[in-house]
Amino acid sequence: MNKENSSKLWKIIQEAGDYLNGQLPDHPNHPKGRNPYAHVAICIKNKFNASYKDIEDDKFNEVLNFIEDIKNNPN
Repeated sequence: MNKENSSKLWKIIQEAGDYLNGQLPDHPNHPKGRNPYAHVAICIKNKFNASYKDIEDDKFNEVLNFIEDIKNNPN
């Protein structure tokens, strides 16, 4: 992904993390609470098999839609 899109996407990931803060269900591996920013980044990596920085530019809108899905279904 080019630098401009990567920067935009990171800002959107941070906003999604802010939105999800306190909404993720408890998990025994995270007794102090889950990190919503890491959750979004890991979900993206699992879905696209790449870090958000390494996803192709033509999938930018697909990643945005996926982040919205994460916000709507924070499991």
